[in-house]
Amino acid sequence: MIEIIILIFLTREIGRMALRKGLKPLTWKIYNVLGWLTFEFIGLLFGLMIFGKDNLISVNLIGIAFAVSSYFLVKAQLNKLPDQAAD
Repeated sequence: MIEIIILIFLTREIGRMALRKGLKPLTWKIYNVLGWLTFEFIGLLFGLMIFGKDNLISVNLIGIAFAVSSYFLVKAQLNKLPDQAAD
């Protein structure tokens, strides 16, 4: 449940950054959510390979760590783009 709340706040931040860059915020919000879900799934699989199915807390923590890293990847890509010129 807490990760959904975190995802909402991080997605809002990505939308604000996209607006500052003069880009469509919805596109970047979708990138953020899809990246989050994809990386969380990959992290869960990775955690299962490392810890096995008997240690679900560690598996979930690895999944969340991967998911948060996807936010930083999307943010880094967005930061590479130039800011919108102020008129």
